[in-house]
Amino acid sequence: MHTTVTELPESRVRVQVDVDPREVERRVKQTAGRLGREMRVPGFRQGKVPPEIVLQRLGRETVLSETLEAALGEWYERALVESGINPVGDPRVDLRELPGEGEPLRFSIEVGVRPHARLGDYRGLEVGRPEAEVPPEAVQAELERLRGAFATLRPVDREARQGDVLLIDYRGEIDGAPFEGGEARDYLLELGAGQVLEDFERPLGGSSAGRELQVEVRFPPDYRPEHLAGKTASFAITVKEVREKELPELDDQFAAEASEFDTLAELREHLEGRIREVLERRAEERFREAALDAAVEQASVELPDAIVDARAAEMWHRLERSLSERGVSSETYLRMQGKTREQILAEAKPDAEQALRREAVLEAVAEAEGIEVGDEELVAALSVDGDHGPEHDHDHQHPSGEQLLERLRSTGRDSLLRDELRMRRALDLIAAEARPIPIERAEARERLWTPEKEREGEQKPGLWTPGAE
Repeated sequence: MHTTVTELPESRVRVQVDVDPREVERRVKQTAGRLGREMRVPGFRQGKVPPEIVLQRLGRETVLSETLEAALGEWYERALVESGINPVGDPRVDLRELPGEGEPLRFSIEVGVRPHARLGDYRGLEVGRPEAEVPPEAVQAELERLRGAFATLRPVDREARQGDVLLIDYRGEIDGAPFEGGEARDYLLELGAGQVLEDFERPLGGSSAGRELQVEVRFPPDYRPEHLAGKTASFAITVKEVREKELPELDDQFAAEASEFDTLAELREHLEGRIREVLERRAEERFREAALDAAVEQASVELPDAIVDARAAEMWHRLERSLSERGVSSETYLRMQGKTREQILAEAKPDAEQALRREAVLEAVAEAEGIEVGDEELVAALSVDGDHGPEHDHDHQHPSGEQLLERLRSTGRDSLLRDELRMRRALDLIAAEARPIPIERAEARERLWTPEKEREGEQKPGLWTPGAE
């Protein structure tokens, strides 16, 4: 495959692609072989029609068209990877004519790309850094969570309250017939814990032992398993016991039973240290983000509206995929938000714009600093953590970093990882060179009016870091 890149106005490029004739013919024969397994031709057994006969009967143009439906997307991706193009938005592919036998396949791709940045200062910038102070209530909340895990349940002769645990039997039917997962005995249900659908739990509030009730439950449209989605079930429920949680005393004995520490003071200190580690990681992430944004403020990046719109659409598509993985449709999400797709895209534009500015600055810093990523760094990034000691099952061993790199290199995708690591190292450099100042001083500086801030608008973009997409 041969590619030629031509830069166009407004952060777009055109990639001219020539696919080698031998590659085209190989894929045509593959397609003909697949079609031959589905054809019935007199004189040949079903599934045994040779590719040459398929080409004679269907015509080369028909088989070639079928080939392109399967292969053009792959060739498009290879062309972008080999050209080092980071596309923004959907491409426009132009295939003017089908090649004759022995001729290369020629097509062009026009697509948006990451914009360029003219750098300002990016070393030694003063950036606010918050202190990782642990609120006492955070430690107490962790202690209460631990207490709850060691609570005992005591039957009580009264009506159930929030936090109580009910011992129940239930049996559900849909249209008069039982269904899988609709029946259980001696089920422990904690009121207010969100274990079950609200329609099921709400009528159980105030119940006492011996109560029997009938409950109608409507499963949400995006409920899993899917065969229950949108359906209404009738549940017969029997409350067998009301149990009250008894929490252990917060003392040295509890600390010894619930942890490896002998005293409550030692347990508190351990929990405080663990929370501080989390807060320090968050503070470091925010500092890095603020350092990058400070460098972005010093730079100049031209962003055509079409590129911003394309990135906003990419962000929406990623959200759709994430929702789908959790069993939530985009229609349900929009209904829950009370917004249209167009409104979501409009609200995403400031985030899309800032993400593009950040990427442009990081790319420019990597270029200015001559940051290069070698194979050793790629292998380290790909290496799988874990114990590969003698007891490890070698038949199920994870591939090594070297093996993963070879797989990426065989498809040309090692360049994508290399680009990501270059940008990460550029961010490391900006953050390492930044001078931390108290967050109060940084916020006071932000409140100072400047003409640039007036032009920026009020909405702050969300967090973006290399690799987050």
